[in-house]
Amino acid sequence: METIRHSPGHLPLERIDVWFQDEARFGQQDQTTRLWAETGSRPRAIKQQQFEYGYLFGAICPTTGQTEAPVSHFVNKAAMTQHLSQISKATVSGRHAVVIVDGASWHTHDTATELDNVTLIKLPPIHRSSIQ
Repeated sequence: METIRHSPGHLPLERIDVWFQDEARFGQQDQTTRLWAETGSRPRAIKQQQFEYGYLFGAICPTTGQTEAPVSHFVNKAAMTQHLSQISKATVSGRHAVVIVDGASWHTHDTATELDNVTLIKLPPIHRSSIQ
């Protein structure tokens, strides 16, 4: 019902661009420290413990070939809103962008409410019984 409520039913299909969106995390996570030592000894070693991550929000419109892919230090609703704003600006005047998203917690319809030419459609959750 949520999808139907937010779909641009007033527009002809030839004025709608379908975009597919997702995120990916990139970063550094150190491996276990190894060092040479005498058999039976348990030497101490200082190891880097912090993790550094960046997130790539990516979207593509297969019809037009357009892409938008901002990099963020965080993955949240504010970053999603910024990404949708970029898609909105990339959408040609008089056209509407329908963005297909998965069920991530920051993929909420309110991230697109300020944008007149963007609508989100969430994919339904996967049912494990349907996976073969």
